Amino acid sequence: MKTHKVLFIVLILFVFGQINAQNKSAEVSSIEILLNSKNFEFIANTMIPMSGGTKNLVGSNYSITFTPEMIISNMPFYGRAYSGAAMSRDRGMRFKGKPENFTINKNEKNFEVNATVNGKADTYFISITVGDSGFANLSISSSDRAVISYQGEIIKIQE
Repeated sequence: MKTHKVLFIVLILFVFGQINAQNKSAEVSSIEILLNSKNFEFIANTMIPMSGGTKNLVGSNYSITFTPEMIISNMPFYGRAYSGAAMSRDRGMRFKGKPENFTINKNEKNFEVNATVNGKADTYFISITVGDSGFANLSISSSDRAVISYQGEIIKIQE
């Protein structure tokens, strides 16, 4: 009788483990489908400048919208600016342009998204690492400003 109880408990744990694994694979596929569509939005929660402390951005509506035709960035910038960028009225990483070299690669643990955008006065290199849950680390580099990183999440573009 004791053996039957143990086998029953093991069977129940196995079944719940399989259900949980199927739910996780469904989440992974939804993020993968979203990224492969190249139609998604990065919503920033935290800004991490090269110098200074992190800054909370929750609720500030800072984002980058990605489509195959256009990348539109409305991100803040704190850090070192080079050449004429320091005198500009634009205080953030605000740019838009057609993406070049827009790639999405999957590895064992996450997804890597890379794109290049030629803005009006600078070229921006965007790199995002996205986990299975949709949480992401984004960094933007350009020739006129220091590299800056952000943490946030990838979501479907809101209409």
